Amino acid sequence: MNNDSLFDLTGKTALVTGATRGLGRAVAETLARAGARVAICSRNEDDARRVAEEVAGITGRTTFGMAADVAKTEDNRAFVREASAQLGKPDILVANAGTNVRKPAKDLTDEDWRFVIDTNLTSAFVICREVLPGMAERGWGRIVLLGSMLSRISLPGRAAYCSSKAGLLGLARTLALESAARGVCVNALCPGPFMTPMNEPLKETGAAQALAEKIPVGRWGNPDEIRGIALYLCSPACSYMTGSAVTIDGGWTAQ
Repeated sequence: MNNDSLFDLTGKTALVTGATRGLGRAVAETLARAGARVAICSRNEDDARRVAEEVAGITGRTTFGMAADVAKTEDNRAFVREASAQLGKPDILVANAGTNVRKPAKDLTDEDWRFVIDTNLTSAFVICREVLPGMAERGWGRIVLLGSMLSRISLPGRAAYCSSKAGLLGLARTLALESAARGVCVNALCPGPFMTPMNEPLKETGAAQALAEKIPVGRWGNPDEIRGIALYLCSPACSYMTGSAVTIDGGWTAQ
């Protein structure tokens, strides 16, 4: 494999969930820039189609956007089915869709818990179950599960979120072991504090600066800073790395 082809995704089809903003949006554009055909989904159909058109305009690559609530099994199946019909069978999956409910554990309702677990963890399992057999049959695939630095550590008020993100590491390892001999690499990508729309509420509380002071590099991450490692994990270069969790957190978990 020469250097020119290490990160070339020409001819590949990539699926990215929750890709209309934040890290998912950055990843979707990155994969398209590398040559992939990219399908994105969001709960909002207008947003999904708009971002797909924006990515196509920026990169010149074929894109597809549709509405899908990843917490619903049938929506995951429909996304895979429609994306495959539009762009070809998926070679790459980035399970990025996620949510959070920030409350002390004593105040979390059953509905809060299920909402976070179903969106962050169960959805990743369901969509992986949909795409893995085809990847294994074709002998090539890349799956990236979006964990978090909170897959490894915790903060108060994040019981459901941390549980879901820790679960993604176990899921990534198991799927990696089950598919390693078939050319499919499954890894988790664990971002730390990035200033994405999901974290915007922290700005209003002053917590953003307090958190920044605890990050060794002294600031929050920019979504563009996830592009390089995301591309690697989805690329031909990532052929001997599977079952791993890569943390990109400004040094937080090194402390």
